[in-house]
This record gives sequence, structure tokens and C-alpha cells, in this order.
Amino acid sequence: MIRALALASHPAPAAAVTAAATLLAVGVGHRPGGVATIAAVVLASQLSIGWVNDWLDADRDRIAGRPDKPVAAGQVSRRAVGVAGLVAGLATVAMSPLAGPRAAALGLLGLASAQLYNWPLKSSPLSVLPYLVSFGALPAFVVLALPGAPAPPWWLVLSGSLLGGGAHFANVLPDLEADARTGVRGLPHRLGPAGSRYAAAALLLAASAVLAYGTRTWLGLGVLVAAALVLPVGLWLGRRAGSRAAFHAVLVVALADAVLLVVALRR
Repeated sequence: MIRALALASHPAPAAAVTAAATLLAVGVGHRPGGVATIAAVVLASQLSIGWVNDWLDADRDRIAGRPDKPVAAGQVSRRAVGVAGLVAGLATVAMSPLAGPRAAALGLLGLASAQLYNWPLKSSPLSVLPYLVSFGALPAFVVLALPGAPAPPWWLVLSGSLLGGGAHFANVLPDLEADARTGVRGLPHRLGPAGSRYAAAALLLAASAVLAYGTRTWLGLGVLVAAALVLPVGLWLGRRAGSRAAFHAVLVVALADAVLLVVALRR
């Protein structure tokens, strides 16, 4: 049951987002205690988002016959996943003030926005909006948690927002057909597979370009070039039914951007 519960949390994106936030915390100069606080808050928030998503989508996943979903496969109860999501959400609320009041407000905004995606925005033309808000709030949360709560650079917030928007389109690609059978009609579903692939590529390349501009390093240019190579390959492989190659390409680019930030911001 523990393994099934962990799988229901969407562990890959949860780990990637937590790792990116942790690396960013190191990059902007947090001390070990601050890094640990940020990692704990972001991880709890990501776990809550994943568990609530599977709790809400349990019936849809059963109808779609999703063997990769522990609740739909009968490996863990829907109630257990819902309780876990609630507990993780409450833990996020309890820990956020440790980062300071302004940072806590941004952290909780990110959590609230993501839960609004889970319901009701997931099936609306505004489905990308929570990703833009939550991923823009993430770097702002990390920077505002520094002593004195300095204002985050505009380019850092914008790149996070663009990265989140791209991740939304890439993440939904493998599930378009299954979602259509269960009535989910978010923005990617309305654009279709081709439109979603183009939207993902455009947003992610824009995010890397903004980061390259903001950091102004040769490494930034290298990451931009790498993104221009990795994303088309991932999106092309993602055309296959059920493939998550596009989303994995997004994770690679996101972590590369996080490494770029650590190197650039510590100079």
C-alpha cells in the first residue's frame, strides 16, 4: 500500500519540481536551514497536488482503464489517497510561515492555484492558467524566503511561468484520448495533439531564452541550444500513443534550467 500511495502522488513531477526549487534555493544563497525549509514546503505541496488529483480523478481513471493509476488499479483506496492529500496540504500550510510571511503567501498561492487546476479548471479553456501562476510563484517563493524578503527578478518569475505552461501541454499529451472518453476538455484537448506539441515547444523554448537573457552567460546560451535540440526530439517521440517522452523532455529542460540558475546566481 505504501508503494501504491507513493505512486499515486505523481512522484516524477513532484521530485523534479522539488529538486528544481532546492537547487534554486542553493543558487540564490539560502543557508542549509532555508534550503531544507523550501525543500520540505515544496515537496509537501507537490505531494498534496498529486494525491488530490488522483483522488478527484479516480472514477475517470477507472473508466479509462488506467493500469498506471494505483487507485484505478485497486492497489490503494481512494479514501487513503484523499486523506494523504489533505494531510500533505495541511503540512504545507503549517510549514510555509517558516519561510517568512511574504514567501508563505506566494507558496500558498502556488498550492491553491494548482488545486484549482485539479478542480474545476482542468476541464476548462483556462486549464493552463494554474500552471502559469503556480510555476511563476515558485521562484518568487524561493527568493522571498531570503532574509529581508528581496524582490525576485522579473525574468526569473517569467521563465518559471513559461516553463509551467509548457509542462502543462506536454504532460497532457499522452492522456488526450483517455481524457476525451471521460469528458475532460482543457485547453490542450481543444488545441489537439499537434497544437499542444507546438504550444509546449514554444513556451519551453521561450522559458530557456528568458533564462539565457537573465543570466547572460555562455552556459545560458548552451542550455538554450540544448533545449532547442531536446524538446523537438521529445515532442516527436511523444506522438506515440501513451508515450511520456514529451513530458520527460520537459523535466530534462527544467532541471537544466535549474542547474543554470545555480551556477549563474552564485557567481
